[in-house]
Amino acid sequence: MSQQLPTINTQAVVGSFTQAELDTLKSTIAKGTTNEQFALFVQTCVRSGLNPFLNQIYCIVYNGKDGPVMSIQIAVEGIVALAKRHPQYKGFIASEVKENDDFEIDVVTGEPKHRITSMQRGKTVGAYCVAYREGAPNIAVVITADQVDHLVKGRNGQMWKDYFDDMIVKHAIKRAFKRQFGIEVAEDEYGNAGAEIPAYEPPTRRDITDEVNAAAAANEQPAPQEQPAPQDDEAAKMAELRAQMNAKFKQLGISGREAKAAYIAEKGVVQGEKPTLQELTKLLKLMDIDIQQKQAQAAADDDDLL
Repeated sequence: MSQQLPTINTQAVVGSFTQAELDTLKSTIAKGTTNEQFALFVQTCVRSGLNPFLNQIYCIVYNGKDGPVMSIQIAVEGIVALAKRHPQYKGFIASEVKENDDFEIDVVTGEPKHRITSMQRGKTVGAYCVAYREGAPNIAVVITADQVDHLVKGRNGQMWKDYFDDMIVKHAIKRAFKRQFGIEVAEDEYGNAGAEIPAYEPPTRRDITDEVNAAAAANEQPAPQEQPAPQDDEAAKMAELRAQMNAKFKQLGISGREAKAAYIAEKGVVQGEKPTLQELTKLLKLMDIDIQQKQAQAAADDDDLL
């Protein structure tokens, strides 16, 4: 005889949330969640120390064929809050840039020069953010208006159109803090929410020649000769991941080099001109989340037509 699973009690006080606050969350920010989903959202808030009432963390619920689908998201305010807890945090500067402004920035040193010479500034052409951290290089991120064109046309397009300056500045802040403090919190990445930020250490190289020779001697074998790195396997894996990425772009309906580049830049996981295996793997995970959300939204639209 099968046992019925107990109903999750979401009425108990959790963390610092009072009963009234839990009720408010369930009926507003987390409206439409199941008991299980609501419990997960509350526990994520408690564990990360992020406050949904301060717009640091929130959830979006989509109506799917099998019920509500929840996506937990960390807002830029939440990312900044996480960084401020680190003892090496030194603040940041960020602003929108308009076409009549005098603006230049050294992306290596992270030193911007931004002068407003007239109140007739013209339209916004981009935004920037420089994130500072004690003992680490400054991280400068510059976003141009064309890089977020796909967001203006996306699901939250109306928000971008109504508050474009605020949105593009927040976008720059989010990417700068991700790069400076290693905060990787995107949709549904619950495991990283509130994770400790690692201390910055300059990269070091270690000579392992003696260790290899000692190990070879212990096994009574001659020391191995220096061999070239096995790049064939890595190249094959990269080719496979790129093929998967192209297939997922088709599922997302994204075509064209510029649109693909803008999508990759918006996710903020690829930090160099050539992505690493780890970065591509993380990007594919984020693409899967977007595909699931797109499918859920499409299913909801289909249901509305019935």
